[in-house]
Amino acid sequence: MQDRYWQAIVANDAAYDGMFYYAVTTTGIFCRPSCKSRLPKREHVRIFRERQEAAAENFRPCKRCRPDGIRLPDEEWIELIAGHMDEYYAEPLTLSVLAEQFYASVYHLQRTFKRMKGVTPLTYLQQIRIEAAKRLLIETDMPVNAVGAQVGIANAAHFATLFQKKTGFTPSEFRQSSTI
Repeated sequence: MQDRYWQAIVANDAAYDGMFYYAVTTTGIFCRPSCKSRLPKREHVRIFRERQEAAAENFRPCKRCRPDGIRLPDEEWIELIAGHMDEYYAEPLTLSVLAEQFYASVYHLQRTFKRMKGVTPLTYLQQIRIEAAKRLLIETDMPVNAVGAQVGIANAAHFATLFQKKTGFTPSEFRQSSTI
């Protein structure tokens, strides 16, 4: 492999995108030179002039840099992100974490999510967490602070404030009104 290709891969140099593609033999994946994936060992890298050559050798396109040029439509992409948030709401999800997991900039993810869902990712996540908290408050005897932690809001004061802002009740008031 020519040294300039290796240097382009190391530097994630977008100027080389389209000039060549590189495949990693240990993963079976091919990428653009600008891909932000983890740097492979040089001895595991193969260079291809065309993406079709890499595909013909049974390397699959990277899901991060999309060297095949195929991108999900915004609707499908945002539904994937929303589904991920629906499933993993209790984990420490931030915009940066989501952007990294779904291969986008923070700005692009925020703007596209709001355009497609009508709310920001944070607002969407808060709604999911509050709905889960309501279920826990009704169905369990867990202490309020434990409910907050269970739904991904570890700070009890923040949980109580957010819950009241979204529902009009404190968590304790909500629990009491639900048992009547």
